[in-house]
Amino acid sequence: MNPILRIELNERLYLRDPQDTELGRRLIAESVQLIDEIGLEQFTFKKLAQRMGSTEASLYRYFENKHRLLVYLVSWYWAWMRYQIRFHTHNVPDAAQRLRLILGVFTRAHHDDPTTTPLDEAALYRVVVHEASKAYLTHEVDQDNEAGLFREYKRLVAEVAAVVTELAPTYPFPRALVSTLVEAARKQHFFARHLPGLTDAQNTGSEETVLYRFLENLAFGALR
Repeated sequence: MNPILRIELNERLYLRDPQDTELGRRLIAESVQLIDEIGLEQFTFKKLAQRMGSTEASLYRYFENKHRLLVYLVSWYWAWMRYQIRFHTHNVPDAAQRLRLILGVFTRAHHDDPTTTPLDEAALYRVVVHEASKAYLTHEVDQDNEAGLFREYKRLVAEVAAVVTELAPTYPFPRALVSTLVEAARKQHFFARHLPGLTDAQNTGSEETVLYRFLENLAFGALR
């Protein structure tokens, strides 16, 4: 959460913006590492406080529960993806080339960006791969949506869908296509590591290339 890259998120995600204090920034960085190590089910604020040498009460000043923390982390990730897409597609006039660059961002998302240390994007990506669906697969999803908690995900999809529409103005399903691409990139990485029988992107050195080719085929096949 380096000050060089400050991402503004919906204030309803937190009780106090963790980016404003050293403790809050440590909370975010350490929670990513701990959830990556033990999973959301085993994660507690008590364990996080022990890891940080802090108290549970001090952490609860930032987030009311671990679900809100998860939604915050996932939202941060989607906002970071938008930042990466804008960086890599800046001043690229051709929509097809921009879409290919975006697919490249999707497939390289599991790499860490050292410019944003101490937040480890590679660990955050693994958290997103394993836990992101739990952010919205809840009974409270409609209330959370009305509160704008999924704003960053919808913004990401909308911005990429605009590229799809520029490339193929008559294509009737741009948001459905983009959300499918985003979810496919995430889930195919998961399948490659845990359920290899469900993917052709095996956990090998060529996994990134295979996944990119699959997404490119899926996107441009649909648009043709």
